[in-house]
Amino acid sequence: MKLLRVGPPGAERPALLDQDGTLRDLSALVDDIDGSLLADASALDRVRAAAGAGVLPALDATGLRVGPPVGRIGKVVCIGLNYHGHAAETGQATPAEPVVFLKAADTVVGPDDTVLVPRGSVKTDWEVELAIVIGRTARYLETDEQALAHVAGYAVAHDVSEREFQIERGGTWDKGKNCETFNPLGPWLVTADEVPDPQALGLRLWVNGELKQDGHTSDQIFPVAEVVRYVSRFMTLHPGDIINTGTPAGVAMGQPDPKPYLRPGDVVELEVDGLGRQRQELKSA
Repeated sequence: MKLLRVGPPGAERPALLDQDGTLRDLSALVDDIDGSLLADASALDRVRAAAGAGVLPALDATGLRVGPPVGRIGKVVCIGLNYHGHAAETGQATPAEPVVFLKAADTVVGPDDTVLVPRGSVKTDWEVELAIVIGRTARYLETDEQALAHVAGYAVAHDVSEREFQIERGGTWDKGKNCETFNPLGPWLVTADEVPDPQALGLRLWVNGELKQDGHTSDQIFPVAEVVRYVSRFMTLHPGDIINTGTPAGVAMGQPDPKPYLRPGDVVELEVDGLGRQRQELKSA
């Protein structure tokens, strides 16, 4: 299934995109697309049955905002330097273990919402990523099979980053990762049954129509199952939590000087195979 949330910020309603591309209203069946729903197999079965029976009312998508596909996110866990090509382009060694950092849940916005360039920023960068959506509480998972069984689905994420704040201002990466609007997510949560191999997905990103990133999840240093298993050793993952799994080569930071960092007025578009497409216009904070 392709699950999504539509409507104004803070007032999104649950919806489903059917096989014909028609937007269907789920609000009579479920309150929201969130951790409570994702952890409830019977509720998800009811949604599948209603979709299959063709009884869900259609929604007019004209002018309808698409919000983040998951509501009430508890935390966003991120994996840094997780593609061989990205590590090489930035001149960094391949990590021996996953690099883990956190983004605040309030950085998450809709896939086509405005991204704000922080005040004083000269190094705002793009990063297309595959996002994992957790569907079952995960603690101390031992096998890849267990890890994948705890995944509800996948989505497109844009891990926007401010490199000066991240690298040159001391401390941890958090200052360059948690600026407002720095995690567009969606358009859809695609359930795991529709993504049989998360290591077989292409990722692409354009800036002002120019292709900047053209990668593949097969280049991940730590694949999806290993990431979920590893993170579960250090923190409890709850239904509705998000894991951003890293970005392929092609970011501004890895390009020759003068590096083409993002500016207000730029348009970024990004997609992951089968998971949909995002488009953001950048404006000043």
